[in-house]
This record gives sequence, C-alpha cells and structure tokens, in this order.
Amino acid sequence: MFEAAFAEAKLPCAVGMIIDREGVRFAQALGVTDTANPAPVSEDTPFQIASMTKALVSVAAMQLVEAGRLSLDAPIGPVLPDLAGAQVLTGFDADGQPQLRSAARPITLRHLLTHTAGLGYFFVHPQVLQYFEAVGMPEPGSLASLKMPLMFDPGESWEYSVATDWTGLAVEAVSGGTLGDYLTEHVLAPLGMKRTGFFDALPAGAARVHARGKDGTLQPQPTFIGGGEYHSGGGGLVSTASDYARFARAMLRGGELDGQRILQGETVAEMGRNQVGPLRAGHMDSVMPSLALPYDTFPDQHTGWGLGFLINPEQGPNGRSPGSLAWAGVFNSYYWIDPAKGLGGVMMSQLSPFGDPGALACFGALERMAYTKVQCNA
Repeated sequence: MFEAAFAEAKLPCAVGMIIDREGVRFAQALGVTDTANPAPVSEDTPFQIASMTKALVSVAAMQLVEAGRLSLDAPIGPVLPDLAGAQVLTGFDADGQPQLRSAARPITLRHLLTHTAGLGYFFVHPQVLQYFEAVGMPEPGSLASLKMPLMFDPGESWEYSVATDWTGLAVEAVSGGTLGDYLTEHVLAPLGMKRTGFFDALPAGAARVHARGKDGTLQPQPTFIGGGEYHSGGGGLVSTASDYARFARAMLRGGELDGQRILQGETVAEMGRNQVGPLRAGHMDSVMPSLALPYDTFPDQHTGWGLGFLINPEQGPNGRSPGSLAWAGVFNSYYWIDPAKGLGGVMMSQLSPFGDPGALACFGALERMAYTKVQCNA
C-alpha cells in the first residue's frame, strides 16, 4: 500500500514507519535524496523536519514546568521581556502604517504552547505579511522575524504561529544555554535520538527539498531553514524517521523509553488533552502557496489543540482513534500518535509546497496499513 501510494504521488522520496509501544512494526524507505545526484534514502537519512520540531520543544518546556522553572499560566513577560506589554494590531491607516492597542491580558506559556497567544506566520496570515511590509521585512532566521504585534487578545482564538519559537527562547532563558544544548541533554540523548539536532547547513547525505517544475519534473531546491540568529523551536531541527519514531514511542509510553523517562505520565496525558475549549484548531490559510497550500487535516471535525499537538475528537478516516495527537512539517513530513490503540506513524519527505495531495495520500496509506494490521492481528 505504501509503495503504491508513493509511486502514485511521484514524490522524490519518502520514509514511512509504523510504531507501537514496543518497537517499529513497519519501515520502508523509497526514492532518492536528490534527483540531480541520486542516492537512495534510508531509515536514517536526515530530513529537515520543520514544524515537527514543535512537539520536541513543547516537551522541553513541560520538563521545565515539572521542575517549577516555568509556569503555564503566569505572564511570560518576566521570562521573555519582548512579549511583555504586547500590542494588538487593529488595522492600517491611510498611509499603510499599523494601528495598535494594548492587549487585554498578558501572554502565558499556555498561550504559546496552544497557539492562542495572538501571534501568526507571515506565510499564513496576510495581516502579518502586511505589517512586515510596512515596517520592513526582517531577515529569515533573525530574532526580528519573531517580533510582531498580536492579531487578537491572548486566549481568544487559535492561529498557527511563531509561538513555539518563543517557547524555545523561554527554554533558553531559564536554562542558561542554547535550545539545542538543552534538547540534546534532556530529550534527544535520553531517547537515543543521535541524528537529531540544529545545524548551520544541511548535513551530508540529507534529503534535499524538491519542487515540481511546470512539466511536473522534480527539481532540487537550495532550501534550508536552519541556522540564523537563534535555534528555531518552531522549525529548525534536522532529524530522521528512525529518531522521530523513538520520540513518538516515548509519548505512547507516557514519557518513557528504554528505561529513560523524559516526562511524567500525568504531564504527557495533560499535553494530549484539548486545551483550547470551544476554539477550533488546525486550519491554516496561506498567502504564499509556493511554500504552503491551505491545510486542514480534518475539515469535518472540530479539532482541538493540546500542549503542542493537534487533537482529533472523532475517529479519523484512515483509522486513528479519537484523542490522537498529530502534526506535520512544511516539507510534507507528518506523524500521528494514537494513545488509545498504542499505535503511531511517521512519514518523512522533502517536497514543497506543504499540503501536497500526493504526500497526504501517501501518509494516509501508511496510516491505513497500521490499522489494517491491527484488525488482521485481532
């Protein structure tokens, strides 16, 4: 099923894994790292995982909550002074200059982890792009690219955003080191994720990002979203399918893997609980379709958001249980974690724009395989 879906999708590469609490149940690597200089991908090929970084950084923040060094509901301003006294964008004047007012309440770590702080992304939200066009477009990977007014008062809506980048900076502020150093010591090394980290350039042997030409041929792109002035907690990690599968297994096991505990079980359960109440989460528009297409994993469900994860409240069309956790990376990498069935899966690819129908079909085939096997075993 996975191989057939891959062939139909015409992706440059894909690595698919199905996992349960005890190990990897299925793994297959297809395609090449670079269509211009073909080399086969493997289960350990490095990929830019982009926003799949967010789940790992959310875990790091919750470790510090457990330790009493961060608070979920206290104002985050004392930790991150740039977020103190936040202002809300109300519009633009006749000269195109932004109009601002004070936010009704302070931003908290809970707001950041749930994407309810009021922040946005320049490629998703037209008002954020218009703001930067008015004040000056910041350099990619700069701290200035995170400094924007809010689109709404904290807690009043859900919009996908740079909030997890700020979460990573909060981890740095209280730990006294870089985000990469903290993750390595407290998350990656304990889980045996030896090939995951922040890099200043694409590592040797890594899969290249591709885009489809007008004739449909796959062309490698010089795209790299790492480096910059800070370690991007929202999207800067490079990882492998086998490494990320270890993280997914740890979450299935309540925060423990191979005798190494990264979170308490009750913390993992809280991360998997819907934190946004009646707000609907998960839908993203796009103002840059060359980078990302509009996206909605479950358009017919009132999806929620936990402390770092999308949560589906109903059965998914490919088999995942209600209450499963999921998200994705902008280069068409995806994962899901199903605590009810003790199953999950990871698919790595490197194709732009995000939300490619073929890549989604390939990921859907992987998910259907997982639950078909459960039924056969039963």
